[in-house]
Amino acid sequence: MNSEGGHALDPFTEELLEELFDATIEPNASDDLRAELRNNMALLKERARTEQRIGAVVDFFSALADAHADYGLTPDHLGVAKEELLELAEKHRKLDEHGVTVGGRVGKALPIVREAKSRIADYLERHAQEAPSGVESWDRILENQARIKKQLNMSDEDWNSYSGQLRYAIESVDVLAEIIGLPEKAAADVRRITQTYRMRMTPYYASLIFPGELNDPILLQAVPTGEMVDNAGIEIPPVAADHSPARLIDQFYPRVVTIKATNMCAMYCTHCLRIAHIGAKDRIYSKEAYGEALDYIRDNPEIRDVLVTGGDSLVLPNSMLEWLLGELDGIDHVRMKRLGTRIPVTTPQRVDAELLDILEASNDRKPVRVVTQINTAREITPVSKAAFKAVAKRVAAVMNQAVLLKGINDTRVKMWKLCETIHEAYVRPYYVFNCSYRNPQFAHLRVPVAVGQDIIESMYGNISGDAIPRYIATAGGKIPLHKTNLLGRKDGNIRMQKPWSGERVMYPDADPKEYARTDFGFGKYEE
Repeated sequence: MNSEGGHALDPFTEELLEELFDATIEPNASDDLRAELRNNMALLKERARTEQRIGAVVDFFSALADAHADYGLTPDHLGVAKEELLELAEKHRKLDEHGVTVGGRVGKALPIVREAKSRIADYLERHAQEAPSGVESWDRILENQARIKKQLNMSDEDWNSYSGQLRYAIESVDVLAEIIGLPEKAAADVRRITQTYRMRMTPYYASLIFPGELNDPILLQAVPTGEMVDNAGIEIPPVAADHSPARLIDQFYPRVVTIKATNMCAMYCTHCLRIAHIGAKDRIYSKEAYGEALDYIRDNPEIRDVLVTGGDSLVLPNSMLEWLLGELDGIDHVRMKRLGTRIPVTTPQRVDAELLDILEASNDRKPVRVVTQINTAREITPVSKAAFKAVAKRVAAVMNQAVLLKGINDTRVKMWKLCETIHEAYVRPYYVFNCSYRNPQFAHLRVPVAVGQDIIESMYGNISGDAIPRYIATAGGKIPLHKTNLLGRKDGNIRMQKPWSGERVMYPDADPKEYARTDFGFGKYEE
């Protein structure tokens, strides 16, 4: 700290004052503008002197900084003495609870905030038009729902029930074409594809499609297109065919297993990693099959985490789901359970009081985590958000595993909006998977890894940290795809790069010798 006129100054305030009084810039303000600025400064100075508010001091110094930056005017040009600034700087220091000085606030913090705002300005301007959420689009979705209910002759009771949504599920191409106005050429192609691949969507999910939008992101996820049979390539055997040590079991990691509890889903996604498991008919397996899977888990005490998936785990009847969770809770070494499901976005009507009670009862015994897949902000409507909120109150965590898909969520705007929207819907963004390389059917939906890296890395410093997912490839397990921000080492420091700005900084690493010491903490008291 230096002392000037009896006032102790911190380096930030010294630097700010030097900038304000820098007279090397030629003033470029007219006499009338100077007079106007002098009057304005007099008013701001009086507020800063009389009001016991830090903001009044900050406003005054900020106005001086703007006048200097814009017109080359120093405080002297504006009738402000340096001694007055020193007194106000001291007033700021005394008022601030955490010792932040006016130089730190006006000279450093506010410019950083302005720069940060500029980074997100484009997103804030574009997201509502390019990636509107289902909450923002709710009026349009309600219009779709009224039309679809009429076309399918569904009652309100049918629409608002899980059984009604399944009973009226759209599996006919002719019905689909009528509901969304599918052009005949496209409908003919879909008919051709559905000879090989199943199509199903609930009326609720169909209401999220905006007819007339080219490559509507919901349509692309729900309705198979010609590429699914026209794409050339050799299909790799079904996922985990080489990692299935027991009936219904997949295992890639020593302490985690998956139970493929059903092949059913309320909607069949066009990018499904488990497309080979769907089959021609819906199936819930025999107790004998589940028994073999449970016996495998019992016989391998290193397993602590079990994912129940399918298909979709929440398509299981409540009685079956309750029994299966109870069996897992009865295995001492199983400590965590996960349920893989798309139900809250495809058929949120499934989330009823009985299901919530089952989840809560199991979660009280051992943690239950619900793992969902939401790929667009539009899938978060008031209805699906309410379902997630209800589930989040009953389980340990609700996490999202999105898939990076061409034309659906492969831009910064779309992925930022997705992550922020699900974050607000009580769901934690967890993974973003690169679309499967295993199936040539999906080649048209795959996104280059470099594009995914750019999208995910662009989130750092711009959205909430716990809204940023990990970018993952499935290749015999989950492999992180984040690009490194470590550029090298020098003299015990790591050279790092901030992904949001490109700025490079030096970060002191831990001292290896200090890290190797065993006589630390309470260890140094050992006799």
